[in-house]
Amino acid sequence: MAGVKDKTQNLRLNVRLTPKASRDAILGWIQDAAGMPVLKASVTAVPEKGKANKALIELLAAKWQIPKSAIELVRGETDRNKQLIINGITAETARRILVGQNR
Repeated sequence: MAGVKDKTQNLRLNVRLTPKASRDAILGWIQDAAGMPVLKASVTAVPEKGKANKALIELLAAKWQIPKSAIELVRGETDRNKQLIINGITAETARRILVGQNR
């Protein structure tokens, strides 16, 4: 329908990050001890001065074809377990993220 904008939404994700890895990669979904879904990822960056967090955001933005500015780290700045909010994405993008269709 012309002139109708696609509705956007926010998506909250838990991520388990491995810094200083051999490659930057999204490794898939696992469950934490409480049975909640967690996205596993690795980056080659070191975990100092926010370098690994920045590399994670760049990796996710590139894989999911969304702006880096849409990804916000809300918890876990100095921890491997992080929580992110992906702001202003379409329902289709959210579905691709959640089912792992990262092309």
